[in-house]
Amino acid sequence: MRNRKHIRLRNFDYSSQGWYFITICTKNRKHSFGEIEAGQMHLSAIGEQAKFYWEEIPNHFPHIELGEFIIMPNHIHGIIGIVGEPQIKERTRHVVSQRGEDQRGEDQRGEINLERSKYHTDTTCRVPTKKNQFGKTIAGSLSAILGQFKSTLTRWSRKNGHENFAWQGRFHDRIIRDDRAFQNISNYIKNNPGNWDKDKFK
Repeated sequence: MRNRKHIRLRNFDYSSQGWYFITICTKNRKHSFGEIEAGQMHLSAIGEQAKFYWEEIPNHFPHIELGEFIIMPNHIHGIIGIVGEPQIKERTRHVVSQRGEDQRGEDQRGEINLERSKYHTDTTCRVPTKKNQFGKTIAGSLSAILGQFKSTLTRWSRKNGHENFAWQGRFHDRIIRDDRAFQNISNYIKNNPGNWDKDKFK
């Protein structure tokens, strides 16, 4: 069987507390999120929605904090901090939406639906589970959170006339080890649009 490149660090628990530098890309590096002009990022409709959903992540995963992030034409750079444990008890607060409908923060399978966050305030927390021998995703881990973010934006795109939008299958990550690395990565993210001509993800 052909060997595959391992993007994740072997034997590392990506549900453990810490700070991570994340990059997720569109399929075939397609410029779905907008374009760079004069060193400034101009977001498309999908790019605006990606920004909105990214900022919503801590509202649905209270054990997560966000650092610096940037939406680029074909990828997203962001710092994500796992700063606590996913709460055992699930709570969902209902409010009336702008359309006068009672909206919940869960779909029919009980999964958090970021797409509905325009119309409600959600405080749902997932029950943590450990990885078993079959390698299932750990609830509250980076893979679970990013998978949910990506699927939510994909659903929005399908419903809003962007049927061809798609993601690259996996994501790139770097474990941030200290304050100096955190600051350097934060500066890199902020300066990313101005360095677009040299960007390896271009």
